[in-house]
Amino acid sequence: MTSDAVIQSAEAPAASDVCDVSNFSEVVLPTDVPLSLDSVCEEIARRRDTFTQLKHVPRDVIALFKRAHLYRAATPKCFGGTPMPPAQFLRMIERIAEVDGSAAWVASFGSANVYLAALPLASQAILYASGPDQAFAGGLFPVQPASVEAGGYRVSGRWRFASGCKGADWLGVGIGGAPGTKPRMAILPPSQVEIVENWDVVGMQGTGSHDLRVDNVFVPEEWTFTRGGQTQVDEPLYRYPTIAYAAQVLAVVNLGLARAALDTVNQMSGGRKTTTGAPQLADRAYFRIALSKAEARLRGVQAFFYDTTETVWDAIMRGDQPTPDQVSALRLTAAEAAFAGADVVQAAYRLGGIASIYSAHRLQQLMRDAMVVTQHAFLGEGIYDGAGSVYVGATPFPGYI
Repeated sequence: MTSDAVIQSAEAPAASDVCDVSNFSEVVLPTDVPLSLDSVCEEIARRRDTFTQLKHVPRDVIALFKRAHLYRAATPKCFGGTPMPPAQFLRMIERIAEVDGSAAWVASFGSANVYLAALPLASQAILYASGPDQAFAGGLFPVQPASVEAGGYRVSGRWRFASGCKGADWLGVGIGGAPGTKPRMAILPPSQVEIVENWDVVGMQGTGSHDLRVDNVFVPEEWTFTRGGQTQVDEPLYRYPTIAYAAQVLAVVNLGLARAALDTVNQMSGGRKTTTGAPQLADRAYFRIALSKAEARLRGVQAFFYDTTETVWDAIMRGDQPTPDQVSALRLTAAEAAFAGADVVQAAYRLGGIASIYSAHRLQQLMRDAMVVTQHAFLGEGIYDGAGSVYVGATPFPGYI
């Protein structure tokens, strides 16, 4: 796919108007009747097996997410969005994850528009010209070299793990500049990107995390930004730590999966005969003890997760800049939510007994999905090292804070 095409700027406001974001406060919102999250979850429950078969969440379901305002939750107010406090958005993703992990993972990228706030305001005006409900997806790694040309970059390469790419309105790819500089992300319309459908995994099968390929496309400078770079939007959400938030929206999926696992095994505990004729699960002391311990573990990490989120948000709303300790705490809560959630799912899986080994069993599905979450680079064991470094006053690894 060789192209010199660039994103058209005919609809962009005059440069003299761009810096006054109040000019974009009258964006016309879609006329679709808003949809409740419960209604969305009912549809997800009905179709989650289809997501696995397709290996992605189809566009008509993405449209339901938009009607539930998940894809305007990180769109600036000045472009017609309704930015949500992080805890509110995270609870919505957790609720979806109780129904399906892949759907929640894709819906979580409704938060990704916080990245796009680093684009020039004129570019954002074009991006949101058709409305605030824009689905963004992309693959940052492996960062590919891009040649610098007058006014922009010549981009070619292949990128991995572009979750939700088949339902995206805009796609991003990671490009490198001079040695030692942070990677940039180039934004392109889907027509300039090839989706290489190679998502063949055991868990999170419905996320559609395929590869992206771009061949010799020119991307103007104003359609690139440093991921996690300086925001161009002066609104509270865009002062919340960007990379920490990106980790949180993924980690919270495991809190939802954990709740679903405990509810599932609890429903299995009585009302049916066991295979061997032994007492029902609810009548066994070991089952009751393990179930209550898992419940306590889940509620404990939920409290830590949301308390930390709300503490940082309250500081931002007071006009304070998040401290390194607070940013570190957010990253720690994300890693702990991912691992604790997976531990709870595993505990429920063990309590489910022989029935849970079947591939179609709900506990088996939850187990596979939860293990995938813990493998994400934002949520690995190294995050604990970063948090420990901050605690003891040492320098954490680059990019942690």
